[in-house]
Amino acid sequence: MNAPPKAITGVSTFVDDRIGAGNFLKRNLRKIFPDHWSFLLGEIALYSFIILLLTGTFLTFWFKPGMAETTYTGNYAPLYGVKMSEAYASALHISFDIRGGLLMRQIHHWAALLFVAGMTVHMLRVFFTGAYRKPRELNWIIGILLLSLALLEGLTGYSLPDDLLSGAGLRITEGVMLAIPIVGTYLQFFLFGGEYPGHDVISRFYSIHILLIPGILLALVTAHMILMWVQKHTQMPGKGRTEKNVVGAPFYPAFMIKAGAFFLFTFGVIALLGTFAQINPIWLFGPYTPADISAGSQPDWYMGFLEGALRLMPAWEINFLGHTVTFSVLIPALVPLGIVMTGLALYPFLEQWVTGDRREHHVADRPRNNPHRTAIGISGMTFYGILWLLGANDEISANFHISLYTTTWFGRVAIFVGPAIAYWITYRMCIGLQRKDAEVLSHGVESGVIKRMPNGQYIEIHTPPAEDIAEHIRGKKEIPVLESAEDGEGIPPKSARSALGRLRAKLSEAYGTDHVPLTDGHHEEGHEGEHAGVGAGDRKELH
Repeated sequence: MNAPPKAITGVSTFVDDRIGAGNFLKRNLRKIFPDHWSFLLGEIALYSFIILLLTGTFLTFWFKPGMAETTYTGNYAPLYGVKMSEAYASALHISFDIRGGLLMRQIHHWAALLFVAGMTVHMLRVFFTGAYRKPRELNWIIGILLLSLALLEGLTGYSLPDDLLSGAGLRITEGVMLAIPIVGTYLQFFLFGGEYPGHDVISRFYSIHILLIPGILLALVTAHMILMWVQKHTQMPGKGRTEKNVVGAPFYPAFMIKAGAFFLFTFGVIALLGTFAQINPIWLFGPYTPADISAGSQPDWYMGFLEGALRLMPAWEINFLGHTVTFSVLIPALVPLGIVMTGLALYPFLEQWVTGDRREHHVADRPRNNPHRTAIGISGMTFYGILWLLGANDEISANFHISLYTTTWFGRVAIFVGPAIAYWITYRMCIGLQRKDAEVLSHGVESGVIKRMPNGQYIEIHTPPAEDIAEHIRGKKEIPVLESAEDGEGIPPKSARSALGRLRAKLSEAYGTDHVPLTDGHHEEGHEGEHAGVGAGDRKELH
């Protein structure tokens, strides 16, 4: 094998002599990464963030974040001579006068949508597989901060063009801030620079959008990746996979090549969307003026649930100590988001408190193997989904000829009943799937071969499952349950003597009890005689 060119060895030696990178690279380039399709979800978010930074930098070259009034003289004829803000005029200039400007705007917007979507599904994957458990609680919190900041980044970016649609969103944002007791007016004046629309809001949002939030996002993404690298990636259960190893391919070259190809694929998809799927056509909305409103205004998808909450909330305000508290705005704007984000942040610690499980976990759970966690997650998704759907209740009413009051009242009932129904259905489905797993291990899988018995009965031959499938199923781990049984003298454990301790014990028993152990693969009586193996090799018969 030929030696590396001198140009490369010389540079490498120069760098290694000064910062000692050789040992670092030798140790880390062979780091093993597991392989599973769901691990790509986080990569979609990461690559979308990179595309956002690149396209956002391009847009900053021409965007003017000014609120001073100007007259449009660009190439879009329908708005020629119309008075508008400098921000809106520069957004039109980028769209119609800058070569490739409209494509960059659209790629930037599509990447933003995919960034939030990628993070959302990535967090759902982490939640449903229990990948947030020790030692990854800190990384889980960082992920929640990243998602929260991404929502805020989307809101500020969406507002920058100062078109009629984004102006309506800003007006709602101002109303929410003013509804916050005591500090609301101060926050509104600080962020908007005075009464809305004023002259400062776009320039302030611009600074927040291109400097403050991206800087924090970049720092948190870096910390997220470093922690993932140090703690190693979780892996799905399977053959040879334990809590102490990682089965997969090395970072270099296998994972690096895959990651590079997937980045190009993600970029290609977003570029195609930006080319062929029109998004946020601000020239059709016109410039924002406080005197105009637009029917059917809708926010980007990730803010739709807040819109739905505002629409469902009854008109309710009270006077307290001489101050008006507007619950009709305050509750829908803060409570749903607070429930979702606070619940997500606390869940790893609540689960640890309930189960008493303080072990490290590097092998992820299959969602069916923790029915309560999965049911809670689906309940949260149902809660979010109902709010999101009712954010378009006017469109539903118009297109399906249903009274607007009917859709509103349906949403007010469904927001409480829906999550409960979703919880029950999901829990029962998980139990059913666990029974199916136990049956596969105990009785095998259908072979498609039908056999006639001496007594005339027809049976289907079952064969043992493939080894990788069997090991995947056997990866199920029992959920720990706190000890709460009384001793011989009728005295409960010390931890279960207080009211809180008894509650914790009951929650632990309900959360962790395994209703379907893997050895329990058959529940029907009278079939035992039909399970004897027949034929050569590994075949055996069932039913």
